[in-house]
Amino acid sequence: MTYPHPLAKGTDYARLAARFRPVFSKIAAGAIERERTRTLPLEPIRWLKEAGFGTLRIPEAQGGHGASLPQLFQLLTELAEADPNLPQALRAHMAFVEDRLNAPDSPERERWFRRFIDGDIVGSGWTEIGAVKLGEVKTKVTPSAQGWRLDGEKFYSTGALFADWIDVFAQRSDNGGNVIALVATRQEGVLREDDWDGFGQRTTGSGTTRFQQARVEPEHVYDFADRFRYQTAFYQHVLLATLAGIGRAVQRDVAEGVRRRQRIYSHGNAARASEDAQVQQVVGQIGAWAYAVESTVLRATGSLQLAYEAHFSGDGQQELQANILAEVDSAKAQVIATQWVQRAAGELFNALGASDTRAEKALDRHWRNARTLSSHNPVIYKARIVGDYLVNGHEPMFIWQIGNGPDKPPQA
Repeated sequence: MTYPHPLAKGTDYARLAARFRPVFSKIAAGAIERERTRTLPLEPIRWLKEAGFGTLRIPEAQGGHGASLPQLFQLLTELAEADPNLPQALRAHMAFVEDRLNAPDSPERERWFRRFIDGDIVGSGWTEIGAVKLGEVKTKVTPSAQGWRLDGEKFYSTGALFADWIDVFAQRSDNGGNVIALVATRQEGVLREDDWDGFGQRTTGSGTTRFQQARVEPEHVYDFADRFRYQTAFYQHVLLATLAGIGRAVQRDVAEGVRRRQRIYSHGNAARASEDAQVQQVVGQIGAWAYAVESTVLRATGSLQLAYEAHFSGDGQQELQANILAEVDSAKAQVIATQWVQRAAGELFNALGASDTRAEKALDRHWRNARTLSSHNPVIYKARIVGDYLVNGHEPMFIWQIGNGPDKPPQA
């Protein structure tokens, strides 16, 4: 098949990972201290930018690394093992790069690739909280003689504190159409606050962003209907890769904790904790859960790659089926990952001792981070969606929203 431009279909993973693993090691070295002091990972983000992490999916012929989607998410899993805040902070960036990969060739597309190669990254501005009805968008873009003006307020602005651009879901004031507006952060009209107060994923930069007559170039306003089709599954996969990385970190920390432990119980089974069969069983079970989650997530990323390539096939039915598979597979993986990683993060303490609950070790961060990630895209609906598809063949919902429900009817 002839494609309109080079596709990102994969590269040598060993060589690619070797480029970034030294950076991941530096990031891991400061992860606990950043967690304890709630220090934003400004320096780690800079290290990743300088290493070209933001260009993973851009084809090699256009200056990037040409990674496939399975390779992208495998690297995000490795990064999440070092610090799970960072993959989530880069979630909007990776999604917008994917959107540009799916776009037709154009000078505008090439300019975005050049910006990413130069180190620019994108943050998120989609969700509105407060008195917002389901389906309502209060953030507006308005045409003006100088281009467009953006006004509104977003929360859960993940990655916005570190970003050069923010990917904003907004509504046109002139015709009511839903759009994506890419707004530069280096202007007075963009106000970013570090007010995210969740108990997990505390340094993702997910607070409030306000837009007050912020400038948006005309070429940076895109119809939402043109957004890449497998975006919901893609966004979910960033969270899944992050969960898989937390699973790896739990496995790492419990094995190291048992290996170093000197104290034993009088009613234990060995002279050292590392030789205690019951403790070994706990560690082994955690290792199995972590392995199963990572394997499941990686398997599901193959469906995303098929959806990406099907976009260029010229066969609408093939593309639709690939998008359905990508969405269903991401839902299956979510059911597995959200349950088993949280379980592993709690089970960890059964292999250790009371001293391992001390704040300085921050081992509770694994459960808090996993629980917070698992609160996105509620898993309680995912098994039902999968079952409905398997039994009745109903397509999953590709785009969903959150907001206030209808007003209660008056009491009789």
